[in-house]
Amino acid sequence: MQYAWLIWSLILLVIWGVVYFSLKDKTSKKEMLVVSFWTSLMGLTEPIFVPEYWSPPSILNLAERTGFDIESLIFAFGVGGLAVVIYEIFFKVQHSNFSTNERRSHRHKYHLLALLSAPIIFIILLLVTDINSIYSTVIALVGGGIATWYCRPDLKKKMLTTAFIFTGLYFVYFFTLILAYPGYVEQVWNLSAISGVLIVGVPLEELMFAWALGFLWSSVYEHIKWQKIINKS
Repeated sequence: MQYAWLIWSLILLVIWGVVYFSLKDKTSKKEMLVVSFWTSLMGLTEPIFVPEYWSPPSILNLAERTGFDIESLIFAFGVGGLAVVIYEIFFKVQHSNFSTNERRSHRHKYHLLALLSAPIIFIILLLVTDINSIYSTVIALVGGGIATWYCRPDLKKKMLTTAFIFTGLYFVYFFTLILAYPGYVEQVWNLSAISGVLIVGVPLEELMFAWALGFLWSSVYEHIKWQKIINKS
């Protein structure tokens, strides 16, 4: 089990590669690559989750010794890129830029605040509450998604659709880990500190995280770049 976290992170990277090279639209490829790069930096937050949420065996036992690990950077890179473009795998879309007049809409008055809402919520919850960091993450992602929904209601279909598709695919991905390493969840996750609810062996919190990530992350590129998507169909 020592290398399970590394192996499944690399498997995710392979999946990322397959999806990236299957994309026909250059904008979608750029979207996936840019978001993956910036999302990978979220792997540096791992000390917030170790050992409060989990304690995964990692290369050189880095997670146990320092809280940081290489696997988290790989994992964050993979999930970030997949969450942002998975909608574009199932639906043919094209991107277009907002006009100057469209940017002046009253909904965009809080554009920057909406973009920063997720990290702001996360930091506040981290500082003023003692709830497990995974719940702070989920609340922050959903809160950021709601703020985005207000600012960019045109992205709501992509956000909701991605949330459910990504959760389903994440469940399958996680379940293969359980099949390959029975007992891994019980050994690595701090189940006594969270709900302890397992859905066919998968911690409920992992599925909550997947849904919340898909909900917000699917919109982040278009929101930042002032782009909209049009379903070709």
